[in-house]
Amino acid sequence: MNQNKEFDFNFIDIASLVWQYRKHLLIITLSAAILSAIFSSPFFITPKYESEVIFYPTTINSIGNAMFTDLTQRQADPLAFGEEEEAENALQLLNSSALQGRIVRNFDLINHYDIDTDGGSPHTDLGREMKSNIKFSRTRHLAVAINVLDEDPIKAAEIANGIGALYDSVKTEIQRQVSLEALIIIEDEFKGKEKEVFGLRQKLQGLGKKGITNYEEQSRAIAEELYKVPANSGTGRRLQAVQDKLAEYAGEFTYLNETLILELESLSKLRKRYEKAKVDVEKTLPQKFILTSASPAEKKTYPVRWLIVLLVTGAVGFFSVLILLIMQQLGKLNK
Repeated sequence: MNQNKEFDFNFIDIASLVWQYRKHLLIITLSAAILSAIFSSPFFITPKYESEVIFYPTTINSIGNAMFTDLTQRQADPLAFGEEEEAENALQLLNSSALQGRIVRNFDLINHYDIDTDGGSPHTDLGREMKSNIKFSRTRHLAVAINVLDEDPIKAAEIANGIGALYDSVKTEIQRQVSLEALIIIEDEFKGKEKEVFGLRQKLQGLGKKGITNYEEQSRAIAEELYKVPANSGTGRRLQAVQDKLAEYAGEFTYLNETLILELESLSKLRKRYEKAKVDVEKTLPQKFILTSASPAEKKTYPVRWLIVLLVTGAVGFFSVLILLIMQQLGKLNK
């Protein structure tokens, strides 16, 4: 218990100890401040400049559905800002290998970051550099921010704006790949349905050559004429022969006619789907709304020299006092 009391000290003890060694502490902290200011200067740490692009992703995925659907059925507005889901999808795309690889190629980042391609881990080194200099994040208002650090402020702005443009092109390419596959499927169905309709019309034209053009109207007209003339007369026998012929092809005509009506309706729906699919493949819309474009920074962002000097000086001062207190207590213990 007495031994524990040996190590008890209060604020007055600390203040008196600091005052006793004030010159030493002042020299140490001043030296730390000067050295930290020197070693955080551009001679030792290359300054970096930051550029930022902020954009809202769009809610639109299918141009055909957005532009050529009835207003009462439209689910996506091409002018609407994206919300949380669209922002998360945008971040996922920005971090995808497809877009990351395009960034490396377009801006020659291997040479720009002086990556040793003959070393043991060039891809790991490149990934580390990109992760420390290029960041993607979501803002408080569900926009997407692209932040780029670089030793050259013009290059930082160029990369940031370039990534924004790449987001548009890569997303459009991915959507176009899917829409092209969909177009091929719908086009096959549409052309197959056109052949079916053409075949039905050919068969109906064959019946027309036999005199069967509209079974119901023709049958009604002949029935009315038969009612007016004697059955045994020449006219009556001719009308009866025509009616028998109509009856022979009645089932086939009715089937072909009703099937054609249904197939034409189906063909009309397929035509609309086909036209929408063609629009998705052939036309493009911007995939984002730019809020802030990147411009070359006028002041460096990294390193923050005053913060480095403050932290280093405070840490050195604190540990100096701590060491003095430990040495004082050890001295008491030895006595």
